[in-house]
Amino acid sequence: DAELKKSGERCVFLDVTHKEADEIINRFPQIYARCKSYKIDITSEPIPVVPAAHYSCGGVVTNLKGETDISGLYACGEVSSTGVHGANRLASNSLLEALVYAEQCALSAAEFIQTKDFRFPPIPLWDDQGTFNSEEWVLISHDVQEIKNLMWDYVGIVRSNLRLERALSRIRLIRQEVENYYRRTTVTDGIIELRNLATVAQLIIQSALWRKESRGLHFTTDYPHPHDDYLQDTIIKQRTI
Repeated sequence: DAELKKSGERCVFLDVTHKEADEIINRFPQIYARCKSYKIDITSEPIPVVPAAHYSCGGVVTNLKGETDISGLYACGEVSSTGVHGANRLASNSLLEALVYAEQCALSAAEFIQTKDFRFPPIPLWDDQGTFNSEEWVLISHDVQEIKNLMWDYVGIVRSNLRLERALSRIRLIRQEVENYYRRTTVTDGIIELRNLATVAQLIIQSALWRKESRGLHFTTDYPHPHDDYLQDTIIKQRTI
């Protein structure tokens, strides 16, 4: 990731053509088939490779029962942050976490229900007066793509203060635009997802800027070593962003 950012190249290449074709096909049938679907024959051509970020090591803060700081609200699975993964998650441990904490969360929620006499007030219908139905889907799709590009190019895996500060400046503008759009238009799945994406992006950026060290999956070229001052979780509340 660091080398790609320095050079501006789109990928690096993995060359396995020195191996026999039958060995490659038999040992890596899925990779071979996948590359062939993109018209790349890995038995005779190099494979374009890029790193990928496929999960978030964090989430809604809970205790070991899945309870949040809002009474009666529970979270489990990859949406939650139980603290069991520390600064990095080992491969496949998310499945174990989901299984274990889903049960703990369900047991705790069932116990909570037994101790409460729920009396829900009537919920009024959603009032969308004064809003308009947007037919400009491109506004949403463009912002989603912009956030993806922003996070990949300026945040990514190997980070620097220069890129993080630029990312924070950009995401604040995007969030302001999205919030204005959200307030004026009829609520849709697309606008809600975009609003959530922008919020999570800013949380990640601010967390990375605050942590002036490298630890676990967080690596910054400005602070390449761990520091005991940051031997703690990063917790950000909505009012602070």
